[in-house]
Amino acid sequence: MEKLTGRARLIFILNITAVSLWLLGLAMATDTASQSKPSGAQAKDSSQYVGSDTCRTCHEDVYKKQFESTTHFKTTLKDGHGCESCHGPGAAHVEGGGDVSKIISFKRLSRQDATERCLSCHGEAHEQRRFAQSSHDSNDVGCLDCHSPHHARESQHLLVQKQPQLCYGCHTSAQADFGKPYHHRVEEGLIRCSDCHNVHGTATLRQVRALPSGDFVCYKCHADKQGPFVYEHVPVKTEGCSSCHIPHGSTNPRLLRVSQINLLCLQCHTFPTQGPVGPMHNQSQKYQACTMCHVAIHGSNFSSVFFK
Repeated sequence: MEKLTGRARLIFILNITAVSLWLLGLAMATDTASQSKPSGAQAKDSSQYVGSDTCRTCHEDVYKKQFESTTHFKTTLKDGHGCESCHGPGAAHVEGGGDVSKIISFKRLSRQDATERCLSCHGEAHEQRRFAQSSHDSNDVGCLDCHSPHHARESQHLLVQKQPQLCYGCHTSAQADFGKPYHHRVEEGLIRCSDCHNVHGTATLRQVRALPSGDFVCYKCHADKQGPFVYEHVPVKTEGCSSCHIPHGSTNPRLLRVSQINLLCLQCHTFPTQGPVGPMHNQSQKYQACTMCHVAIHGSNFSSVFFK
């Protein structure tokens, strides 16, 4: 009976603590909301916006051909500032007779400043939120190196050039791989670089995408290899598909790293006393394809040695 009473007292104390924390959070949120109300200075700043129609009087050609038909045009909706969402308030620019020093011109911004300007809107999106940790950012590649809001040659993402030619501008080794006899069909237009890589950054090596399950993006197409299996082939789950395959392209069938399958397997299966178990028979030509017997090499529900 004493144990029950003590447990009930503990539950009561925890409930009181939870309610107190909730009330404290509510009070803080209310205080923050009251502080975020526009002050006189903020109201004055809002008066510095002249509206996109004013921009249009001088920049008619840009407005009609390179803004109105792009995804950025939605910045004019719901009391948005349109052109001034990116270029900043335009009142001083208009009063100065078009003085470019009184408006934000991306041509005059450094690569880092231009990127920060873009990320002020796009930085919280799922695709772009890791850009600061990306290899592109660490190598001084900015948003405007790949995107052009007004002069894009690819309308969906406002790219300066379509994939994969845009990526090939820097990633020449990947272009060479896609020219090999066995390759993922990027050159043919069936898949794009961004189908496998998040160019804006990920927590994974080489900015490779991952499925919501945490598995490799390869399974998005090669679902039959995903499993789970009763008997897993360990490298598939620990090292990934690239332990045996070269993703971009190879001179070997099935994008394998080496031409003879048994040589690929022997890279791991060489020391029977230490494991994993090596071959129990000779390595003459007729046995060189281990997968002639170990057919379910990616994983099996029936055989621990992947016979079926």
